[in-house]
Amino acid sequence: EKLTKDNIDKFLTTEPSKPKVMLFSNKKSAPMMWKALSSETVFKRTVKFGFVTEDQDDIVKRFKVSKFPTVIMQRGTKGEVKETYKGELKFLALKDWVNLHSERGMGDKLAGAGGGKEESVEEAKPWLVQEVPELTAKSHQDVCFKGEGLCVIYLKDGEASQGEIDMLTGLSKKFTSQLSDRGAKMKWMWMNLAVEGAYKELFAPTQYPSALVFNPHKRLRFTLMDHGE
Repeated sequence: EKLTKDNIDKFLTTEPSKPKVMLFSNKKSAPMMWKALSSETVFKRTVKFGFVTEDQDDIVKRFKVSKFPTVIMQRGTKGEVKETYKGELKFLALKDWVNLHSERGMGDKLAGAGGGKEESVEEAKPWLVQEVPELTAKSHQDVCFKGEGLCVIYLKDGEASQGEIDMLTGLSKKFTSQLSDRGAKMKWMWMNLAVEGAYKELFAPTQYPSALVFNPHKRLRFTLMDHGE
């Protein structure tokens, strides 16, 4: 599958038990070796393969790829494990590396077979694998309202850029380490107020971008950023 910023989240979050293996390349199309790997009988059932060209800046930055070709595997039900392939880019060597994790994916799938189907494309939850997810009507329970902690929401009148996501990721890590001693937890996210009209009226920021800290466990309590600070 050829990956772009429009389909990468869906690719990473559907069929969560399957490892996702991506080849980042400066070639326009996937090599025969990659097509052969993705067509391999066991892998067809247990692994998802993606192909990323170097002009897909958002994905390249997100996975911090600096040289081509690079192969990265993301696995775990929330995509929490990312591993870069260090061996030779040859069919048998790659096959052995992918094989280490493909059977685990199959086991997860079989174990879940009695309890219902795997997530379909429609039920994909891209926000589960994003470091700074988008807060929407669909994602708000997972992203903000479930669990402990305050929600730090970056408000945009449009889409957040990869540069802004990186900035928020950096701030999130900095504050997490500072607050962990005090037992405080902050969850970081962004919201497109050009789409979420009701929230735009509720929060009424005086300029963009803006930010607010929201407590989902108290009756509608939030503090909007003071732009004079």
